[in-house]
Amino acid sequence: MKRLLFLLIVPILIGGVLIISPTFSAMAKGTEKSCTTIQSKLLKDSTGVTITTGFDQWGYNYQAHMFNGEYCDSYRDAAWCQAYKDVNLSMKWNDGWMSNTDCNKDGLLDRHHGFDSYIGSGAWLTNHQSGVNEDGTTWTYFVKIVAAPADATLIDGTWYMADGTELGYEIWNEFAVVQEISNDSSNDTHGIQYLSEYGPGFGHIK
Repeated sequence: MKRLLFLLIVPILIGGVLIISPTFSAMAKGTEKSCTTIQSKLLKDSTGVTITTGFDQWGYNYQAHMFNGEYCDSYRDAAWCQAYKDVNLSMKWNDGWMSNTDCNKDGLLDRHHGFDSYIGSGAWLTNHQSGVNEDGTTWTYFVKIVAAPADATLIDGTWYMADGTELGYEIWNEFAVVQEISNDSSNDTHGIQYLSEYGPGFGHIK
């Protein structure tokens, strides 16, 4: 099985976590006229290519907050990932993870709503993978990841809400896994592998 758990795709390809300037919050609360949109054709991706609406050649649709393609497509067909070339990948994210506008005028799509980090931003990402095992059976894997709330506490690799309820186990320092589903008959794995005690939803976590 060539399943890859927790693909570090968007943070790497878009140039890592962007520290948003203090002026972003004021702009976000004002009018959208102060923000540069994808339609302007003035925004670039991490490789310097102009971002446009719709899917690009690799499978990214920044306007719609999604990626559909193969694993290596997400890394622009990098040499190191060829062993996983047959893994199908679909991602979706919200504005908190990466918006489709630039309000801090750095020419890149903004992240985490003007917060200094993803903590407390309400950002989330879903990651859906699928493929075929060597024995011809198929497998699927799905995970939901959310930014830890500002009042959450990280203890021994697990994020806890302010009331002590377990949110999920830590990933990428500032995030928690709130739901993990795997189906693979080759190793008799079926259904939910992890479910947050607090709940696997998105909007109520901030």
